[in-house]
Amino acid sequence: MTRLSLLLAASCLGTGAALIGGRALLQRLASLTPATPSSQLERLRRWAPDPGVRRDASLLLAQRFPDDPQLQRDLLRGLGWGRDPVAAVALKNAAQNAAALGEHDQARQLWETLLHRFRGSATSADALYALGRRRPALRVELMRRFPAHPAALAAALEAGPSPADRLAGALHLARWGARWPGADERLQEACRSGPLRPTAAQRASLAAGIAQLGDGDGALACLDGDGGDPARAAAASQLSAAGRLDLGRALLQGKPERHPQALALLLEVARQGGPGGGSPEAEDAVRLLAKQDGAEAQKVLESLPEAWRVSAPVAARRVLADPKATDALAVLRRWPDDPASWELQWELARRQLLAGQWDAAATLLRTIPAERLPAPLAARSRFWLGMIQRQQSDESAAAATWRELRRQSPGGYYGWRAAVQLGEVDHLGAGQPTGGASGGGHGKSADADRSNDWQPLASGDPLLDQLWRLDQRDEAWETWRAQRGSAPPRQAAELLVEGRLRQGVGDDWTGLGQLEQASLRLRPDQCALLPQLERSLHPQRFLQAFRPVAEQRQVPLELLQGLAKQESRFTPTVHSAAGAVGLMQLMPATAAELAGGPVSTAELERPERNAALGGLYLKGQLQQWQGDPLPAVASYNAGPGAVADWVNARLRSAPELWVEAIPFPETRIYVKKVLGNAWSYRQSGLPGC
Repeated sequence: MTRLSLLLAASCLGTGAALIGGRALLQRLASLTPATPSSQLERLRRWAPDPGVRRDASLLLAQRFPDDPQLQRDLLRGLGWGRDPVAAVALKNAAQNAAALGEHDQARQLWETLLHRFRGSATSADALYALGRRRPALRVELMRRFPAHPAALAAALEAGPSPADRLAGALHLARWGARWPGADERLQEACRSGPLRPTAAQRASLAAGIAQLGDGDGALACLDGDGGDPARAAAASQLSAAGRLDLGRALLQGKPERHPQALALLLEVARQGGPGGGSPEAEDAVRLLAKQDGAEAQKVLESLPEAWRVSAPVAARRVLADPKATDALAVLRRWPDDPASWELQWELARRQLLAGQWDAAATLLRTIPAERLPAPLAARSRFWLGMIQRQQSDESAAAATWRELRRQSPGGYYGWRAAVQLGEVDHLGAGQPTGGASGGGHGKSADADRSNDWQPLASGDPLLDQLWRLDQRDEAWETWRAQRGSAPPRQAAELLVEGRLRQGVGDDWTGLGQLEQASLRLRPDQCALLPQLERSLHPQRFLQAFRPVAEQRQVPLELLQGLAKQESRFTPTVHSAAGAVGLMQLMPATAAELAGGPVSTAELERPERNAALGGLYLKGQLQQWQGDPLPAVASYNAGPGAVADWVNARLRSAPELWVEAIPFPETRIYVKKVLGNAWSYRQSGLPGC
């Protein structure tokens, strides 16, 4: 009997251990990600007992061989079982693979299966698009059911050939995707006279789409149609609040003679409501108005409804216009969590710092304490409080302030300057390039394997997070677009998710811009998101272009990366309004001088060529300023002639104040951004709460 009891106990213990071990194994297998080694994925694809794990491994492996459709076909075969969303993604991938191999009947069959089984899923949008080539009614269904999905935007761009269909496609793009590649030409075409003239309401929709693209004159021309002022008035009356806001913003960026029209449009939007009860567009309009200079803008502010005249943006504008800034502290205390107050606090503190009024600057900086500010602004506040403490001969307090800054914000411009003040480093200029080891390093180039430093998306949406984990970046982005429609992200968490999703599909230009916005909107109680944001804000791109330049020219790799991030957001084909081209934003004339002969636009769009010429120019600036990165980077932006006029003893004795005294606001911000980027690339630490 005793022996039987022992056997039963051993059996139970063994079963329990097996269950615990099996559960642990399943948990480990269920966390397959783009960072999982290929050898492990291959083993699991073949031998894992769980069919879901086998499918996950197969999908992850297939993403690693985009240039081998035959291998992809083998990996994707038979994965479309079940009713969960991953099955729909597997069918989509298999259909796209069959089309790439020229197996069009097989592709069509897979699309039909996907549409039949998952018609309610955003993944079916691609099936509607593909099958809609032969069945136009499916394209209509696509644009009706998934209007913001990239497949619907592609279908709208291809709509035609009849004028009515082309107009319908243009109207769809204006409403749901004005920034879709090629949409601008279609919107302009629809605005012009033709066989089917748009109505006033349709012209208003088209003009709003054109205004989103920053073309104020084009939007006004679209509102005009062929009818002149009466037609414009009729169409303009049909503009939504968002359309008026976008048009006002676009006109402010254009010719000065358009500014009165812009102010009038923004005033209309602002009058729609007041703080707390107004629309987001009304608030944005007031903030734009409060940033404008001149008597006309002041008159518009005075004609705002009472609720807006006592709002933070208008009150802050009034203080800045007052030479004595009489009500500054009252405004800061009343609206400590408003961005307008943060801008007011810094601008007034900066003036006092440059004047050597340390006590007055300290009072301003402490009125809204660093603990209530977004991380980049908190780092700035802490740095200057440390400088003030040093000026007041309180070295221990200054060191403690800077150490706290370094703990919470190790990267960025102020993290660097705090490290300099603490004696941790003495320079960030010419010298041997380091590895650029930190940030959100993703590998060898913008479209290289980005899995080396993979991080969860952590969006809060289980489907999005699963798609991201399975390296289905396109599908995750398209699902997000389909869910949100045309609503732009406004909150920090939304901007962070969308910025990372855009990076995942290769759109660093928009993605990095959204991540910058997120960093300035992230509340202190959201600081747990800071490490994820920091990694995403400093991705490593085009190292195969930058590393040889760093080695050949003896320029820090991080400085090249910091410049490229600020100049182009790592977008090789971007062109500035002034004509600068590529990663390092070189003017063709400058490039020709550096190269010893003409350089074509196509050449400047090549990362290797652009990085080589940009690195040569940067090397020259560093040599001119004896390796000092502050005037060298300022010269890259404003030109060495302008910088020569700014150089004075303060550059050596108080370099941070020298930067704050740069008379061009664009250059002042540029220097801090570029060198903050460079320092962040050099760091291995991440922000803490």
